[in-house]
Order: sequence, then C-alpha cells, then structure tokens
Amino acid sequence: QVQLVESGGGLVQAGGSLRLSCLASGRTFRSDTMGWFRQTPGKEREVVAWITRSAGSTYYADSVKGRFTISRDNAKTTVSLQMHSLQPEDTAVYYCAATSSSGAFDYWGQGTQVTVSS
Repeated sequence: QVQLVESGGGLVQAGGSLRLSCLASGRTFRSDTMGWFRQTPGKEREVVAWITRSAGSTYYADSVKGRFTISRDNAKTTVSLQMHSLQPEDTAVYYCAATSSSGAFDYWGQGTQVTVSS
C-alpha cells in the first residue's frame, strides 16, 4: 500500500511564499511521476505541476509558471512544491499524487489547505 502525506499548507498574505512537501511510503513504492494538484469548492481538481523520476522532466500549469517550482529528493520518495508570489486565486486544497504502474495518478494524499489573503 502506498501512502502519501502532505505538509506545509497554511495561511499567507498575497505575495508571500509557502513550501509544500509530500512524503511517500510503501514497500514497493517506485512511482515514476509525482505531482501536485489543487481543488477549490465547485471546481474540478486541476494539475499544478508534476515531475518524473527517470529524467526529472517537469510540467507546470500556465497559471503557476515562473512562480512555483517542483522538486524531488535523491531517494525519490519526497516531492516538494515551492510557491512564490502567491495570489488569492491560488487558494485551494493541494493534493500530492503519484502514478502507479499503469501510469495514471492512482495514489493520492489527503490534501493540505493553502489560503492566500488579499
């Protein structure tokens, strides 16, 4: 069983920064891609960023490019999201996710709230 546990959410003023972390555990955890998604009430969950294990390739949603940076540690079991220049529209529950052998994001964390005040 793979478990993902997020940390680092909170309340910040517009223009501020936060760093989210996600620790993955599980005896056979070797997920190729880990990423961050976010969701606000009444809206679908959207991808924020992801990073691959093999090549370290990254993807960012247009709305966060230049402000957010995703990274993985050398042991490949932690993924972080450094967020700068936060805006009220970044307010959401942020979820860590990891792909299974199928390539789909089948593993999810419980979510962490990020609130940006204006």
